Amino acid sequence: MRTHSQAGAAERTAATPADIPASEMPAAGRGAEEFSARRRGLMRRYLYNHPRVMDLMVVAAYLLAGSATFLSPLTARLPVHAALMLAGAVVLMFRRSRPLTVLAALSVLEVVSIILVPTSGNIGTSLWFGLYAVAVTYRSVFSFVMAALASFPLVAYMLFFYQYPREYLLADGPSATASNIISVIVLLLTNTVATGVGASVRRGREHEAELRSWAIRNAQLASVAERNRIAREMHDVVAHSLTVMVALSDGAAVAVKRNPEQAGEVLGRLSETGRTALSDMRRVLGVLRDDAGSDGRRAPQPDHSDLRTLVDGFRQAGLPLVVTQSGPSLPEDPALALTVYRIVQESLTNVLRYGTSVSRVQVVIGLDAGTVRIQVSDDGHGSVDAPVGAGQGIVGMRERAGIFAGTVDAGPSPGGWTVEALLHLSEGTEKP
Repeated sequence: MRTHSQAGAAERTAATPADIPASEMPAAGRGAEEFSARRRGLMRRYLYNHPRVMDLMVVAAYLLAGSATFLSPLTARLPVHAALMLAGAVVLMFRRSRPLTVLAALSVLEVVSIILVPTSGNIGTSLWFGLYAVAVTYRSVFSFVMAALASFPLVAYMLFFYQYPREYLLADGPSATASNIISVIVLLLTNTVATGVGASVRRGREHEAELRSWAIRNAQLASVAERNRIAREMHDVVAHSLTVMVALSDGAAVAVKRNPEQAGEVLGRLSETGRTALSDMRRVLGVLRDDAGSDGRRAPQPDHSDLRTLVDGFRQAGLPLVVTQSGPSLPEDPALALTVYRIVQESLTNVLRYGTSVSRVQVVIGLDAGTVRIQVSDDGHGSVDAPVGAGQGIVGMRERAGIFAGTVDAGPSPGGWTVEALLHLSEGTEKP
């Protein structure tokens, strides 16, 4: 069955990627195309981007191969030979858009040429270019079958009807029949080589297309992963900040009547939390903007040192926090620091949102035998009328823990609720 391939489409249009505006081609696709262009070299790159110039070079090579016939004193019917060569040159100009039609026409022209001009010196030359065009357009099996079919009329005529010119025979050389057989063998070999070269070029172009497609898919996956990361960051920022702000505003409403000075401090903390939330949101969403501001600076992601600030904020919001760190200090790994920070932040946010009658919240962070253990437990009870979240908090914590092949377990414990996360560090990460 005839099969048309993407690599063949690339042959017929040659510069297909160049036809796409640079602004519309994905950056990964442009990078893969630039890499392929560098591998081609200067001349091949120019011909790749100017297919009509390549067509003219093919026609020129064909005409050059047949020009020797005009110099031979033994050749007659030169006008007929010139007309046939001109017809072949015109047909070859359509080899990209109609490779099979061109091959069929050239096969007929070659038989007509050897019948009318037996002493022609370029018998079978045009078939090389036609077979090459078919091979870069269609799959290998089909291309070699077409090579056999296109060669058959000329081979049959040379074996059974062609009279080898006696003027070309040497006295001590092979006979006319042997010369015919040798010519047929050479014709079949050259046609096979031309088809093989085209098939090889097709495979190379197909490989380049696969690389470009892989680069684009990989970039798309990276984009999806980045958007998922941004979604997790936004969830953490908004859930934490709004929860703390609600708790602070409730506390301020109670304290304004009893202790206006303390209420002012709470309101100040409320304002600071709001500004921090806005700053975090701008930082997280800034990766989606091309214009990141005049200087393009970004605030750093939270690390281990920000845990104290995080805990102080929750304490001011009313959580009775006790923080304990056991074992050696955690490694200086930004990804690990952010994971620990977000897990603690999400766990304490859930306590503040859903916990009632909480008198003690215990946060334990420890490192032992290459495993970081984070445990956040409280002695409260779930609020019946608390708003139900979207369930993304625990999912987000598990996704973050998955970066370090870790796990997160959350559920009721004796006297309260416990979140426990285990992060398994690699050998390189363990070193401070």
